[in-house]
Amino acid sequence: MGLIRLLVFGFLGLSIAYLAISFYSRSIRKEKLEDRWVEDHPGDGDSPEREAFIHDGMVEYQSGIRPKLILLVYVIPALAALLLLYLINFF
Repeated sequence: MGLIRLLVFGFLGLSIAYLAISFYSRSIRKEKLEDRWVEDHPGDGDSPEREAFIHDGMVEYQSGIRPKLILLVYVIPALAALLLLYLINFF
């Protein structure tokens, strides 16, 4: 029962960490796209072209490698726990 509780709460904790990192990374990317737009088009505030530029940049971001690397939030702690379990029990 203790192992199941550890797995459930561990998964919940890692899910919260994943969501926080994912939202943070997306916001940083969006901010960089907005800054790039301002540099290339000074004085152009809220135009449909700006929104299309940011939307296209975010679609490109989603298909990139960074969102996939954020999934390592689940993998690395699990591997570390398994390694620790192995080292404690067999050495």
